[in-house]
Amino acid sequence: MALRLAFMGTPDFAVPTLAELIAQGHEIAAVYSQPPRPRGRGMALEPTPVARFAARAGLEVRTPLSLKSPEEQAAFAALDIDAAIVVAYGLLLPKPILDAPRLGCFNLHASLLPRWRGAAPIQRALMAGDDQTGVMVMRMEEGLDTGPVLMAERIPTGRKTAGEVTQELSHLGADLMVRALGALERGGVAPVPQPEEGVTYAKKITKEEAHIDWTRSARQIDCHIRGLSPWPGAWTEAKGERLKILYAVPVPDRGNPGEVLTDNLVIGCGDSAIRLLKVQRPGKGVMDAREMAKGFALPPGTILT
Repeated sequence: MALRLAFMGTPDFAVPTLAELIAQGHEIAAVYSQPPRPRGRGMALEPTPVARFAARAGLEVRTPLSLKSPEEQAAFAALDIDAAIVVAYGLLLPKPILDAPRLGCFNLHASLLPRWRGAAPIQRALMAGDDQTGVMVMRMEEGLDTGPVLMAERIPTGRKTAGEVTQELSHLGADLMVRALGALERGGVAPVPQPEEGVTYAKKITKEEAHIDWTRSARQIDCHIRGLSPWPGAWTEAKGERLKILYAVPVPDRGNPGEVLTDNLVIGCGDSAIRLLKVQRPGKGVMDAREMAKGFALPPGTILT
């Protein structure tokens, strides 16, 4: 049965869910997204990926700075919707918004709750070395990602980057949300409260914390690099410039932390070493580390700080 929905989302991660809801025949009464932000060299205002997709689909797009005003809350209530679907929207939903839809508001969250509640669950899971992660559909409450869970899917993290996991979970999550809505409408799913144990929080990533500490173990640095790839990119200083490292592999070599040990860019860590594979210099594109070394030599003995 088709439902009348509001969709609330902002980044590329949210687009597959909106597309799948449309494909399944649900009526999208309105799409909420973050306001346009200045981007690029010209700092021109650009709509969010969700707003662009919704506009191309002929949907009404709303971009309020806040949902706290009585006017915004009345406008939302006037949509007379069955449910609101929230995917990485970026604004807190006040109680009048949460209470307005007939069935409630449902969030697609990219972690295995209650682990990694908050803004950067995929990056934090990989940076912490979690061997699995996933997506969950949750009925929203006033707390931060505290609501009961309807359905979940898990995936192994393997040696994936945050970018690869984000892409995989965006499509897995779209399918999961459609299935959860169908089960909810049929009365075939009962939301399960989250356990009280195992709660962790995924605070926003800062560019400063992306700096690589070469005294850490090779495994920790590897997780750090993959968790921050492609954005903001784990970085180190090499010959006076900031070098982003987007992919590397642990190797058994040993040497001083931060020291280039071999011509194929093996770098010493706190215990063993890692070999650089994908890197990015300032103002340039991502490239193979060996190719970079042809024009930006880092001979053995060079110290990365």
